[in-house]
Amino acid sequence: MTKISIDGEKFLVDGRPIYEGRTYKGNPVEGLLFNTRMVQAIFDDENPETAENWAYPDTGKWDADRNVDEFIAALPTYLAHGVKAFTLNLQGGMPITGTERVQPWLNTAIDPKGNLKPKHMARLHKVLAAADALGMVAIVGYYYFGQDQYLDDDDAIRAGVVNATRWLLETGFENILVEINNECDIPHYDHDLLMPGRVHELVELARSIEIDGRKLPIATSFSGGFFHSDIAKGVPTEAVIEASDFIIVHSNKWNEEQTREVVRAVRAKPAFQRRPMPIVINEDSVSAENMFAAVEVYAPWGYYDQGKNNYRDGYQSPPVNWGISTPEKERFFKGVAEITGTKVAS
Repeated sequence: MTKISIDGEKFLVDGRPIYEGRTYKGNPVEGLLFNTRMVQAIFDDENPETAENWAYPDTGKWDADRNVDEFIAALPTYLAHGVKAFTLNLQGGMPITGTERVQPWLNTAIDPKGNLKPKHMARLHKVLAAADALGMVAIVGYYYFGQDQYLDDDDAIRAGVVNATRWLLETGFENILVEINNECDIPHYDHDLLMPGRVHELVELARSIEIDGRKLPIATSFSGGFFHSDIAKGVPTEAVIEASDFIIVHSNKWNEEQTREVVRAVRAKPAFQRRPMPIVINEDSVSAENMFAAVEVYAPWGYYDQGKNNYRDGYQSPPVNWGISTPEKERFFKGVAEITGTKVAS
């Protein structure tokens, strides 16, 4: 059984710091959690009018089981390059470029009342089991803008948090970190409970849930300011930091120095200084240069590659080729291997 835990600003797996003892160009790497954004790992579309968008080129059909099986088959390759974690979401993520505001597809494991959908959760169980067997960590996101409109109200959102958190605990797996929702500070959400002023309520709710003495590490993500063109507006609020077990922040569209500044802005928050905790960038871009920059300020980095719905490019536009199928993907995985000192078999 793989167990993720936290010690100060470090992540530990099975009681030992990840990449134990490792430094890179004089910068500590021990305790960081390099990851890749794979939010469509359990993707499905229940809207028959849009499901044809995701057809595989060789069959002309979408297949949710094929998608998850191919993802699971790729996990050992990620691990072989030193990538210890991945993010997947119960409501996926933008599956076509430029559709943040309008998402007619129905890709959600949570129904309008906050109940969990068995087929989605069965696929998630398969992923968690495979990751657990490999010693990998899953960052499980609950809500995503563009799909939260399918929740009836605040009570349904709370029910979804309770049901998902209890379900994850009841699996017995301990290789899980929770991201309540993706980029809570981007104003595309239909419910203010999922926005910065109130989302700490959901973090606190999830942290309050305990089964057999076990709880899950809980956080939610902020955009890092790229949407606002202002880093200061895109880092977690004092209330969110106070409620969280760790920090999730993104650094999309920023250069190397701005990536470092996002992390510094988190560290400057009084709540963080009172109680330091791990910082995780789990979404940036295909610009591996930003990953090397993040290491300089002791932050792990998350690869985000949107793709083109062509079964080759990217990891977020179905049908997804989960392999290392492009130069951009190859650069990321080789970069993680270099930073972490992972020897990749030729």
